[in-house]
Amino acid sequence: MIGSELAFDPNAGIFEEVYVRLAGVPINGLRIRLRRILPKLTGRPGSILDAGCGRGVFVYQIAKRFPDASVMGVDVDDEQLEVDRLIAKKANLRNVTFEHADVTQLPFKACFDLVLSVDNLEHIQDDMLALKGLAESLKVGGRLVLHVPGYERRWFFFKFRNNFDVPGHFRPGYRLDEISDKVKRVGFHVKEAFHTYGWLETISNNISYLITGAEGKNKALYAVVFPFLNVIAWLGRKSLPKKGAGILLIAEKRGH
Repeated sequence: MIGSELAFDPNAGIFEEVYVRLAGVPINGLRIRLRRILPKLTGRPGSILDAGCGRGVFVYQIAKRFPDASVMGVDVDDEQLEVDRLIAKKANLRNVTFEHADVTQLPFKACFDLVLSVDNLEHIQDDMLALKGLAESLKVGGRLVLHVPGYERRWFFFKFRNNFDVPGHFRPGYRLDEISDKVKRVGFHVKEAFHTYGWLETISNNISYLITGAEGKNKALYAVVFPFLNVIAWLGRKSLPKKGAGILLIAEKRGH
């Protein structure tokens, strides 16, 4: 089950541990992004970086998908990184490491074949500095897989308006041409760029937001509703919206 590794979180209660083992990670937006992004991770990368890994869910999934690769997750939250390390150890993911690093000050130079950044840029004031760091971390010919919120989202069923105002975000999101241009300016060739969060995915995500406020509120209610929301979002996983609440971009680092 996707994200079931979080059942090893030492802070999880008995009910939460059992729930996660049975249903996987109960975060609807995260599950939507996982379904969109994981199929795009192809080839045989030997070294992979998740820049801004948070709870490490992508790191765990990538490590299982590429068991011969070395997978590193970096973040600035040392307490969360300790939990991530413990989970990886208990899940017997031996090709995983977690390190403290600021995405705007990454210490890596041409170290990775694949760099992943999922919904991080909106948290960073100087997003161009972060993108330059991601580019410098990649080997020439390496791939960047970048997901960011779209500037607008459908609310509630049909009308579009600015994306959620979430605490900690410096901007609600990006327009497709805007983020593509920023990525090109730091030395990437954009191979794919398209919107995510189609109609069904967005409806389920809107309901999630109404319940939790993106702050983990009303956990008991959300635990009951989540399986239904997850199924609704799953049904929309292959939609290709002309405009959506997320943007997925695949780019390749060019040589000088």
